[in-house]
Amino acid sequence: MPEPMGFYTDTTVCIGCKACEVACKSWNQLPATDGGCAGEMSGQSYDNTLKLDGTHWRHVKFIEQFSEDRSDGRWLMMSDVCKHCVQAPCLDVCPTGAIIRTEFDTVVIQGDTCNGCRLCIAACPFGVIDINPASNTAEKCTLCYDRLQVGMMPACAQACPTQSIQFGPIAELKQRARARVERLHVQGESRARLYGADDEFLGGLNSFYLLVDEPEVYGLPSKPVMPTRNLKPSAIWSTAAAAVVTLLGVLGLRQRRMEGVSAAREDEHA
Repeated sequence: MPEPMGFYTDTTVCIGCKACEVACKSWNQLPATDGGCAGEMSGQSYDNTLKLDGTHWRHVKFIEQFSEDRSDGRWLMMSDVCKHCVQAPCLDVCPTGAIIRTEFDTVVIQGDTCNGCRLCIAACPFGVIDINPASNTAEKCTLCYDRLQVGMMPACAQACPTQSIQFGPIAELKQRARARVERLHVQGESRARLYGADDEFLGGLNSFYLLVDEPEVYGLPSKPVMPTRNLKPSAIWSTAAAAVVTLLGVLGLRQRRMEGVSAAREDEHA
């Protein structure tokens, strides 16, 4: 059985070249936006992809942090992708079994089984999944499952010129990432931290990140949760509400009966 595989993304060495986006599009034959016709620029720095969706499985984020007079600042860049959660919310809610966990501990959507119900889209706390208009099914990064099966590296990691995207066994990647954080701390970058490298949320992420600011700055939730965790408290409140409504109904019925008995007695005395 192969060991769990995944991505470690070191955002401190990302140069925003988008080679990963291009490689992902090319290998997975994802359709171009508007047929490849250049539309209006987004105005969001150099980010015209804007988000992950059914035809963009990689997204390079550009975060500008500048003073008002732009005399001081920095750029944060991050190549975002599906997190391949150890406890994947999308897999948990899929009604058809279209979403599976592979032998590499990655999460893959099988297009021929997906019915396009969109439950996985709502369940994903990272906004990764969307409908591919060409297939009308939910799609996302597969961590190049077809390439892994024949011993090849995912296209995005192979194309990355700075090794910002690193691929390999999860255990090995975590050791490498922790050592990198320690080096950055020694060099004075005290804000360096890992996101998703432990089991603090969703059992851990098989695509985790080294960040130098709060997760929210990168558009990442600080504490993503399984949507099914809300079922128990919701069920408790629903049961309690139903009990209260039933009790009020019984009391109301009893009150009406008592009023009816009183009225009947008054008629008899009259």
